[in-house]
Amino acid sequence: MRILVCIKAVPERDSALGVKASGDFYEEAGLKFRVNDYDLCAMEEAVRVKEKLGEAKITVVSVGPSRVEEQIRKALSLGGAYGVRIDDTAAPARDALSVANLLAAWAGPQKFDLILCGVMSEDLQRGQVGPMLAQLLNYPCATTVISLQLSQDRKKILCERELEQGLREKVELPLPALLTLQTGINIPRWASLSNVLRVKKMEIAAFPAAELGRVQSCEKLVRAYLPERSRKCEFLEGDSASVADRLLSEIRSRVKVL
Repeated sequence: MRILVCIKAVPERDSALGVKASGDFYEEAGLKFRVNDYDLCAMEEAVRVKEKLGEAKITVVSVGPSRVEEQIRKALSLGGAYGVRIDDTAAPARDALSVANLLAAWAGPQKFDLILCGVMSEDLQRGQVGPMLAQLLNYPCATTVISLQLSQDRKKILCERELEQGLREKVELPLPALLTLQTGINIPRWASLSNVLRVKKMEIAAFPAAELGRVQSCEKLVRAYLPERSRKCEFLEGDSASVADRLLSEIRSRVKVL
């Protein structure tokens, strides 16, 4: 079985984000990046599928500039066999359809049996690339998956999806298929020392975005900006009862409460 895991490099949680002077995206200078947590769950699930089958080849792909090779190696150290980077310096500011088009242009001819993505990226939180990629490849798709199981003949996959208000849905998809995975489906493992050393010297294949054909886009970013501070922050001190009384008083004085 051939499994593809799509990952994205996102800024570290404690990063101080700023907006470019041009107003077209956040400023990357000085930021540290890591693998999107949802994508780590996808990588872990790919390795678990491989362990159950006894044989599978896991490829990790990401769209971005050369800096994303560090995150590709991080994912590979968890059990991947091949790393691929679609070389695109404009990737961080691209819309979901553009990224999905690049992934589809490269992945389509590879004929993967299973494609796993995180349900969304932590920085933009749109959850669009996975379903768009499935549509472009004409793969059946299940989103917000919290468990999966391959059939014995390896021709179908049974998924449990997380819905609103605590509901669950079970769907069975024929392979090849694409799934977007929710956190909680597993706990990503730590990379072994042998795997960390293995991927240090591994060659990450790079494919220039310009060679993958025309990139479709469906939206245009007008302006990115940080919200202006309109009011001062006020801290209420004291025990819980006095703070609650003060807070209630402040709400009644400032907001019309029915």
